Amino acid sequence: MGRRSAHKRIPLAQQMAYDDMRGQFEAMGAGGWYNRHQKNYALKLIDQYGVRATARILEIPRRTLQRWCRRQSKRVRRCPAWVYAWAARRREKRAFWSRRGYG
Repeated sequence: MGRRSAHKRIPLAQQMAYDDMRGQFEAMGAGGWYNRHQKNYALKLIDQYGVRATARILEIPRRTLQRWCRRQSKRVRRCPAWVYAWAARRREKRAFWSRRGYG
């Protein structure tokens, strides 16, 4: 029973941390336009978690965060670096099996 309850507690604790981050972000502003402090906080989170995760945590459109990154001359990748290596391995495996008549 302890294992199952731990599986339920971990996502709840994580969600509470994300809610706290979102609360801090919203407390920095007065509503309406995002101010400089909010943008800097979001950019700090992007360095730590990435653009997609930050967009999910702060509930801000991903394109808005990408626009802020471009204005700060921060490079934004379409996907994490490991995806390129994974895709290359996948292509090699497909080529290997297609040469043997399985594809």
